[in-house]
This record gives sequence, structure tokens and C-alpha cells, in this order.
Amino acid sequence: MSKITKSIYRVLFVNQGKLYELYARSIHQADLYGFIEVEELIFGEHSSVLVNPAEERLQSEFAGVRRTFIPVYSVVRIDEVEREGVSKIRPSEGGDNVTPFPQPAFPPSGNRGKD
Repeated sequence: MSKITKSIYRVLFVNQGKLYELYARSIHQADLYGFIEVEELIFGEHSSVLVNPAEERLQSEFAGVRRTFIPVYSVVRIDEVEREGVSKIRPSEGGDNVTPFPQPAFPPSGNRGKD
């Protein structure tokens, strides 16, 4: 008999100069233009013996969130994985103090004002 499993996705995105790594069961294009909708966030099981402060911080940040909308330009990578890992926040690579201004997903047409 085959075992039916629901897909698990690892989402890497940049937020306020940090690289977030989250695990979720559902990801799709949002009805809001330019956003990815992430639902059913997965956090590791808590035991009284081992506590992961990084994952605790993420879990408290996303406490009560049913779904989150992430801007497409912030997404670094989305992977389908076999099982969830540890959610974490890491410093973004590069070490720049300047955050680039977000660019539109589709550049505006150059024909404006030309009739």
C-alpha cells in the first residue's frame, strides 16, 4: 500500500536584512499581485529537554498566523523537501548596510505619454 504524504516546502526569503528559513505545507501564488501565499507553517516538536532559541523566536513571531504573504522579490528559493528541518533566521550574506530598493516584477512599459 502506498503512503500518501502531503508535500513540505522550505521557503527562504529576505526580510529586514535577514534570511528567514520557514517550512510550510502549502504555498501558492496569492490573489494579491506580487505576493506568494504561505500557509500551514511547520515548527519542530517541542520537548522539555531541548529548546532551540532561533526556532522559538520564529514561532513567537508567527504565533497566531494562519497564512503569510511574502513579496515575490524577497523570495530567494522555494524547495519541496521530504521532511521539515529547523526554522531559523540567519544574517543575510554580503554584509551590506544598504538594502536595495524593491524592483517591480514587471518593468513598466516605455510607451507612456507617447500617442
